[in-house]
Amino acid sequence: MAKDPVCGMTVDEKKAAAKSEYKGKTYCFCAPGCKVAFDKDPEKYLKGEGEHHGMHGMCH
Repeated sequence: MAKDPVCGMTVDEKKAAAKSEYKGKTYCFCAPGCKVAFDKDPEKYLKGEGEHHGMHGMCH
């Protein structure tokens, strides 16, 4: 499972409504609207990502 970086919802990578690549990583979203918000300002949603462990917001 991945975490939607915009809303924080848990998303199944295989069923993600949308995905976006940023700095070589793939992020999954629960809805297209979250992808749009992320694409407008990715850094806003990725602040502090390095402080988390595991697959925070990433698809594999």
